[in-house]
Amino acid sequence: MAEVPSSRIITIGGYDHINSVVLGGKNPVALQTMWKDSLSASDITGSSGSAALERIEGLAGLGCRLLRFAVPDLDAADVLGELAAKTAMPLVADIHFDYKIALRCLDYPIAKIRINPGNIGKKERVIMVLEKAAARRVPIRIGVNAGSLPADLRKKVEAGAITRAEALVTAAERELEIFDEMNFRDVLVSMKASSIRDTLVANRLLASRTDVPLHIGVTEAGPLIPGVVRNAVAMHTLLAEGIGATIRVSLSDTMEQEIIAGREILNAAADTEGGETVNLGVTIVSCPRCGRNSFDTHGFTEKWQNYLYSLDKNITVAIMGCVVNGPGESRHADIGITGAGNKVLIFRRGEVIRTIDASEADDAFREELQKLL
Repeated sequence: MAEVPSSRIITIGGYDHINSVVLGGKNPVALQTMWKDSLSASDITGSSGSAALERIEGLAGLGCRLLRFAVPDLDAADVLGELAAKTAMPLVADIHFDYKIALRCLDYPIAKIRINPGNIGKKERVIMVLEKAAARRVPIRIGVNAGSLPADLRKKVEAGAITRAEALVTAAERELEIFDEMNFRDVLVSMKASSIRDTLVANRLLASRTDVPLHIGVTEAGPLIPGVVRNAVAMHTLLAEGIGATIRVSLSDTMEQEIIAGREILNAAADTEGGETVNLGVTIVSCPRCGRNSFDTHGFTEKWQNYLYSLDKNITVAIMGCVVNGPGESRHADIGITGAGNKVLIFRRGEVIRTIDASEADDAFREELQKLL
């Protein structure tokens, strides 16, 4: 398949206190996720507000560049607007049904607006949003979903007149026509389906017709394992073809797991193409565990995973279950840990450097890790 030309470049986060994200062209693919809960005024004040900001900072540490929130009503728009003023993370407002919510969000330092052409309403309402977004220099994502296509396209799909992928593209192109009429250039498009094939076909088709940056992902992909597999297959295929400026791994799991999965997909795609990894950071190598294990690799990995992924250091960490193959199989690791009876071994590039009691494992591992940072 022919290489897809570079997309246009857009910048998200045009406010002094917000970290800007440049998408499109030859810029790195940006990771994003979506806040899993509804927001109320009590969520952004006092201890709850501190906890929310701390979690947002944690997501940023894992590699999240954009964070989207559902905004179902005007009150939620006000809450998100206040939160946006408190964090450097670019926050995205996800709008359905009511264009007035989008207009309210644009009164605040919200970095991007997502609208759904399947339910946002008449052209005149879209134009009102575009005019205000242009004045505020806020990009917009046209987010088309297979589950909420415009009524006429949905009927054509049901009648077999067009495919679901063609309907997704048509819905996006209709909305893009309005954006072009208004000369609104700061736009992205996503076309989400739960089918891998529909996702691939739709994104390939639109990428061949426009230079608009694409947000890619498989929606409603399922729990952790099925969701990661489906997203990995679709995203790796598209990224290898030069399609995709930003990704969200949609999972019935935590935001942190979505970001970690997306990060691994990006690095795997780069590795497959022989390129450099996309995100500087830790690579975790851990064994699946078997009857020979004398070290709880699962528990140790779960305990340390988020901290390790938050480190801005390009190192490999091995967490192995036994001494039979552990140090040897992970000889390339900058630091590793495994067990032997009641003892725990810490090694560097296959050479054991410390042997300690199991109760000292966390402290000793932290000490040796700090030497590499």
